[in-house]
Amino acid sequence: MCGRYASSQQPDDLIELFEIEKSAVPETLPPDWNIAPTKNVYAVLERSVEREGPAVRQLRTVRWGLVPSWAKTPETGAKMINARSETVFEKPAYRKAFAGRRCLLPADGYYEWYTPETAPDGPKGKARKQPFWIHHADGSPLAFAGLYEWWRDRTRPDDDPLAWLWTCTIITTDAEPELARIHPRMPLVLDASRWDAWLDPSLGDTERARGLLTPPEPGRMAAYPVSMAVNSVKNNDAHLLDPLPPEEVEEGDTTLF
Repeated sequence: MCGRYASSQQPDDLIELFEIEKSAVPETLPPDWNIAPTKNVYAVLERSVEREGPAVRQLRTVRWGLVPSWAKTPETGAKMINARSETVFEKPAYRKAFAGRRCLLPADGYYEWYTPETAPDGPKGKARKQPFWIHHADGSPLAFAGLYEWWRDRTRPDDDPLAWLWTCTIITTDAEPELARIHPRMPLVLDASRWDAWLDPSLGDTERARGLLTPPEPGRMAAYPVSMAVNSVKNNDAHLLDPLPPEEVEEGDTTLF
């Protein structure tokens, strides 16, 4: 799964990287080193600006945690931060978005927690979970495969800018062998060769879209343990990405890599 990630790139960086034609970002988000569910994040997507116009690649601000159009309240999104690649095309909450509302979610990397099988030393005998920072080994940005959706707040008038809520979810897949030792799931990272096809809103044939749900090649990702400070969303600075000093790494964690 993916429950926390980081994204420090600014709109100008993303516009260049993803060849964005239109920025629809109301205000710039600050670099975020500890993105948690329900936070606003950047999404790259393609849709028409005018009803009959061509699809335009856009940069948007969306809230992490997909709210289906039929949901009664937006609180539903807090439980829908991830969608499994194996079933995303058939689940009622995701299948319409999968058919025509796919997006990319830019990231520097993500956090995952490793739970050792032995030596419980946490409160009430629970095993201590060690956070890891997982990223491209060459330091290049990641693009998570995602879906976006709109939810209409019926308590607001049509001309209210807040009448429509834009939300998203991150698609997950089986982790590659090295990362599976930390956690069996990982975000579906798409390389640049698949961006165009993934974003194409005319790709309504879900069989074709399903062909894009393949994990990245093994060996491109790297991981190392980081401070427990990331456990609290109140902590949010670049130091969260600092490798944990060797003397602070539990013996069981050193066997991972």
